[in-house]
Parts: sequence; structure tokens; C-alpha cells
Amino acid sequence: MKPHRKSAALTAVIAVALGASAQQPGLKGIEVADMDRSVKPCDDFYAYANGTWRAKNPIPSYMDRWSRRWQAGEVNKDQLRNILDEISSGPAQPKGSPAQLTGDFYAACTNTKAIDAAGVTPLKAALDAIDALHDLPSLQKELENLNANGILAPFTFGAAQNPHDPTQMIADVGASGLGLPDRDYYVKPEERFVKARAEYLVYVAKIFTLAGASEAKAQAAAQTVMTFETALAKASLDNVALRDPHITDHIGKLDALQAMTPHFDWKAYIASTGAAANDINVDQPAFMAEFEHQLVSAPLADWKTYLRWHVLNDASMSLSQPFVDANFGFYQKELAGVSELKPRGTRCAEQTDALLGEALGQEYVKRYFPPEAKRRAQALVTNILSAMHDTIEGVDWMTPATKQKALEKLSTVQVKVGYPDKWRDYSSVQIDRSNYFADHVAATHFEISDNWSQIGKPVDRTRWGMTPPTSNAYYDPLMNEIVFPAGILQPPNFSVNASDAVNYGGIGVIIGHEISHGFDDQGAQFDAQGRLADWWTPEDKKKFQAKTACVVRQFDGYRIDGPEDIHINGKLVLGESIGDLGGLTIAYRAFKKTPQGQSSEKIDGFTPDQLFFIAWGQVRGDATRIETQKLMVQGDPHPVAKYRVIGPMSNFPPFAEAFQCKAGSPMVRSDADRCVVW
Repeated sequence: MKPHRKSAALTAVIAVALGASAQQPGLKGIEVADMDRSVKPCDDFYAYANGTWRAKNPIPSYMDRWSRRWQAGEVNKDQLRNILDEISSGPAQPKGSPAQLTGDFYAACTNTKAIDAAGVTPLKAALDAIDALHDLPSLQKELENLNANGILAPFTFGAAQNPHDPTQMIADVGASGLGLPDRDYYVKPEERFVKARAEYLVYVAKIFTLAGASEAKAQAAAQTVMTFETALAKASLDNVALRDPHITDHIGKLDALQAMTPHFDWKAYIASTGAAANDINVDQPAFMAEFEHQLVSAPLADWKTYLRWHVLNDASMSLSQPFVDANFGFYQKELAGVSELKPRGTRCAEQTDALLGEALGQEYVKRYFPPEAKRRAQALVTNILSAMHDTIEGVDWMTPATKQKALEKLSTVQVKVGYPDKWRDYSSVQIDRSNYFADHVAATHFEISDNWSQIGKPVDRTRWGMTPPTSNAYYDPLMNEIVFPAGILQPPNFSVNASDAVNYGGIGVIIGHEISHGFDDQGAQFDAQGRLADWWTPEDKKKFQAKTACVVRQFDGYRIDGPEDIHINGKLVLGESIGDLGGLTIAYRAFKKTPQGQSSEKIDGFTPDQLFFIAWGQVRGDATRIETQKLMVQGDPHPVAKYRVIGPMSNFPPFAEAFQCKAGSPMVRSDADRCVVW
């Protein structure tokens, strides 16, 4: 296949992207007042770019991190809340319509008087069913019922693309059923994990007490839960291992899964889902072996305690205030350092978005994402894809054979901007504005059933993995697509009224980041069709791995804030760090083709290049609670914000040139240490 060439139509779209001059009057620039001029940009660009804003805007008590970008995400939720307040207080809407579903769901969620009066009563039927378990067949039936209602313990079952034939959906069985964030919290000896285990025991006992158990029985139940979950955790993969798609690739037929767990009737389980499961992937065979061991060896009483716990824990934020407070006190206050619950209305807007997001999103995009915003965002994406094309063509370390495969993959990237072309139909969901818990169960059951219905079918490429109001973006390697919801295409990331420097330094780097994921350590293992397939020559693969190893070493050297010597795990954050470095590189390359990027005119005393880099520092410069940093360094594939600014820029010579940073400056890595991937 010949290398990808830009068509006349593509060139025309790029011209649109480049045609809006950044010198037009009234275009928005960087936030000059946010900068800390007392810090030299070559010493600490994270502090320089927006240190003053962070000093003047401490993290709100209800948030775990804060910046103009995170503030914008909360503004999105305020906008959703305004929409829902309006709909829920207006005239009755046709049953099954987006307005009826979202308005009534929100009205029920905000009716705290009814929720508090109900207490734990909504769970009575589920808890009674668990109490009635008397043998393995009845246990299996209950697991079927719980899974259908979103209680994913001790395993998950759902639809996933076949990594060897991404045009088809297959069944996937995964490890689950842990109440702590991940397996390391159960087994590692460091003080922070020991402390988390102790606090978890207190929390579990508290929930059992709220559900009616005596103090002594609640504490005994908490110990049972910890013992049961620890056994599952020890059989689970850690977060670094889970990043390798080959480690979780175990596709077989039903007989193979049945042989792993002979005391669980998978044929009956799958029949209960209604799925047409022929091929089944088992993510973690060792976990399934432990599941079998627990079926055989764990007393039925322990299973009952374990399942009661997961029903209670999963439902706690949908129950009365004491349950909400207990859940918040552990997961947010203890683990993340957040001291205050968000307002009820905001939390209900979040829940409406989470469970009925494309119904709510229709109204959101009407109000907050005009057609001109979508057009300009699409043009930006096209321009940055073009810059990635030029980057791949220009690298000197790839052979022509591998380069051709990379360009082929880039040419097939699907782009989704703003919102779906086809909205999901939620009209079958029964939402009653007088019963929030029932509404939550109904919406969750719809989501599970909808997922199961995809098994055995061709992939529906119109589906989205995020809702339109979400302030985030993603790359899906099996779909080979990049997705930018309307919620992230808002200031400070992006605006139709922003200069090129702000848009390319903000959303442009985010766009480049997602494109680069197709060529990071994970994405590079999938080909142009989204198949888990090796398209590299052996020589080029070794060169690529050497380049990514440089990024691992760089981030291994960074430590989080606080008195403890806790370092970032370079292997865990490798993909996101490659994405940041690649995103910065190709967004800058695209910016240099714009009118502002080609000019030398200073604005507010800064050159166009300086404005581009400041824009990125201001978009990415979050303040993050120390407790949250500890959570992130353990389980989040993203580095903490400081190093998402410092890390890629210190590798990038145009940054050093823009601010005249000398060799040896903290923001300039030496030639021997400098990492370059794309």
C-alpha cells in the first residue's frame, strides 16, 4: 500500500483550520494574571504558567483537584443542573421522552425527604434473597440476579470487541468484587495501604451497623469481607500488568471457561443474560481459579456476608443520608482527602448524566455546543492529524515498511466530535419521580441489558463511550477512533473565540494526545483495523521500546508531594506520558502552520510560541490533594498534573528556545536524557 497522501478535500479542510487568523480583534488569549512571574519559566514552568491562579483559588472542599479546567468541568455540571431544574419543575412530559426520563430521575434524586424516610428499606428484598441462600445452585441464581442489576461481584460479564476480529462483539469475563481501589491495597505492606485497610474495616462495619447489625456482628462481618476480598485480590493482576493487552487475551469457547470453574454452571448463567455468547474471553484465568476455590471452600455464610456487603456498598450513595455520609467518609474523605460532599443537586446531575447521559446530552448540546464550535473543532482535529502524518513521515528511526503501516493506521482513524450522530433510545426505562432507588436500579439494569445484547453481534461503530457533557476525551485502540465530547470543547480548553495559540496549546495538545495513543506502548500493538497484531519489523520494535523505556526512566524519577518518598510508577503512566509528549509535539507542529504560529507579533509581551506553551501549562496545571496524588500514583495511568506540564516540555527543544532556557536548566533535559518518541 502506498503511503497515505492528503486528498484535495483534506487539504481544503486544513485550509479552513488555518484560515482563522489569530490576529482578529477580540480573540481570547492566555490568562496573564494567572501566571507567577516570580518563578523563572526555565526553572518550574508548572509554577510559572498559573501558580498565581492556584494560590488565589485553593481546592474547594468538595473537590480532590482544581484548575480552570476542572472548574470548567464543574460549570458543565451547573449547566446540567440548570437544565434539570427547569425540566423537572416544568409541565409533565410524554412518557419515555428524554425530558420525562431525565426530569423525573432528577426530581426523584433530589427528593431527600423521601429517600431519608426509606432508609435501608429499598434493599430489603435483595438482602432477604441473600439470607435465603442454602446451596450452590441458589448462590448461582443470586449471582445472576445481582450481576443483572449492576452488582459486579465477584466477576464481571459483558460485551467486548474481539481483539483478533474487532468487527465482532464477544463475551468477556473479568475480575471484580473488591471494595478497596485495587489488589495492592490488600497485600502491600507500606503504611498508606495498612492505614487504608484499617479504615476500610471501620467503614464496612459502619455500613453493616446502619443496615441493622449489632456492633459485634458488624465487626465480625467486616473481618469476613476483608478475608474474602483479600483472597480475590491476591489472585488479581496489578495495574501495570493490566496495561498489557496480551496478558488479558484468553479467548475460547464455553467449555474452556466451564473447565476453569466446574462448580459454576456457565451455560445457565449465560442463558440468564440472554446473550448469544459463542466466543468468550477470560481476562484473568488465575482469578477464575480463585473464584472456583471460593465456591468449593468458603462457607456459604461467608458468601452471604460478602454479597450483603456488595449490595449495601453499591447502593449506599442511593440510600438515606447516613449511608451517603459513610460512603463519602471512606472513599472521598479518607482516600482522596475531600472534606465536603458536593451539593445534592450537583450529585443528582452527575447521576443523571451517568445513567441517562445521551438523553440529557441532547439538551446540553443544543444550549452549549453550537454548530460553529463543532466545525472549528473538527478542523483542528484534521489539521493535527495532518501534523501527525508529517511527523511519522519525518521520523528517521523507522524503516519504510513499518512507516507505511503506521501511516495506514493513521489514515483509518475515526473521529467523533461533540455528540453522537444517533442518540440512544432509553424509552423503555421506567422512571418514576417518586422512587429514586427504583429509578437507579431501572437505569442500571437497562445499561447492563443493553451491553449484554451486543454480545455476538457486529460492532456498532456509532456508539460512544462517553456522554456529550463529559469534560474528557479518549482513544479506543480496537475501534481506532478518537472521541471529543462537547463537554471538553469548552473554555479554557477550546473556544471559537480563542486565538490559535490558546486553542492549539489547549485542546490541540489534547487532540494530539489522543492521536498519539494510537502509537503509544499499548496502541502500537493494534493495527489499522484495530486488531491485536504486530505490524512492526523486529528492528523497529526494539528502537520503539528503547524510546519508551526513556519515558519510563524519566517518570520513575518524579515523586509526588508530601513527606513520604513516593515515586510515580513510570510503567503505569507510560501510555499517558507518551500521549502528552506526542500531543505537545504534533500540536506545536500544527500550530506553526497557523497565521499566529507563523508570525512574530507579541501579545501581552509574549511571542506566539510562548503563548502556545503557556496555554498548555494553564490547561494542565491542576492543584491536587496529597491524598489524591497517592491514589493516582497507585492506580491512575495519568501522572499528577505537575509532571504532565514539566515532563513533556523538558524534552522539547522548541520550548527551551521559546523561553531561552540554557542547558542545565531544570526545564531542559540533557541530550543524553531527552526522550523522543514521536
